[in-house]
Amino acid sequence: MSEEIKQPNQQQTPQQPPKRKDAMIYGVIIAILIVIIVYLMISRHNVSQQYEQSTSQLVVADSSRSAIENDYNAALARLDQLTSKNAQMDSMITDKNGEVAKLKSQIQGILSDSRASAAQLRKAKELIDQLNTKTKTYEERIAELEGQNNQLTNQNQSLTKERDSTATKNAELKQLGSVLHASNIRLEPIHLKKGGKKEKETSKARKVDVLRIMFDIDENRIAESGTKELDVRIIDPNGNLLSNAAYGSGTTTASDGSSMNYTVMKQVSLETNKPVKDVTVDWHQDSDYKKGQYQIEIYNGGFKIGSGNVTLK
Repeated sequence: MSEEIKQPNQQQTPQQPPKRKDAMIYGVIIAILIVIIVYLMISRHNVSQQYEQSTSQLVVADSSRSAIENDYNAALARLDQLTSKNAQMDSMITDKNGEVAKLKSQIQGILSDSRASAAQLRKAKELIDQLNTKTKTYEERIAELEGQNNQLTNQNQSLTKERDSTATKNAELKQLGSVLHASNIRLEPIHLKKGGKKEKETSKARKVDVLRIMFDIDENRIAESGTKELDVRIIDPNGNLLSNAAYGSGTTTASDGSSMNYTVMKQVSLETNKPVKDVTVDWHQDSDYKKGQYQIEIYNGGFKIGSGNVTLK
């Protein structure tokens, strides 16, 4: 009996696991999936930010490089202007071992590197600033040299004008000093008798055949030795110049540059610092002399050197 009773208990169906355990497993899986999804979203967001940041940095770097290159080109243009203005500056700027050449080499080395870092670009900008400072120093030096040259030019022009003025004055003084001076002027109206073989002084106009002018030339220490030309003007009582080309009348230049007619010209041989005595000039005319006062003027080099008059009755 007891054995028959135990047998049915051994053949009972096993019990199923509780549903609560399954729910926990699913919950853990879902949580893990959520964590994975959140992680992936966060990672993707970070990657996107890093990409945008890198892109922004590249844009900034490119912009900075472009600005630096523009500054460098402007600095080179200023240097080119200097080399065209001053030969001394040209040799200093183009010197391969000079400061400018070293700065240019360093800047070009950085800008030629397409992968130059921001720090290198900042270094290039600092070098360009140094180059501009050096250029400004050269510009100031050139301006100073130009100012000195202008001052010297003005001084030279002033000295040249002063020299020319002095030379002109000296030449004028020498010309004036070399002008002869006539003294002891005498006027003799001559009447010719016996076919001109005999002369007699007269004061009657109708008898005058020759108007003789006599004078001395004083010694002159400046006038050079040689033949000197004397121009004599005879003005009649009516104010008319006696003139006849057949008897030697002509035209000369007065001291003021104007043209001046003369009655007769006389050449005199002169020695420096020696007087010439009794220079004689005779004037003949075909027509009769008028009554009244005749004015005599003697010129040398266009300057009036003596005068006198004679009255005919």
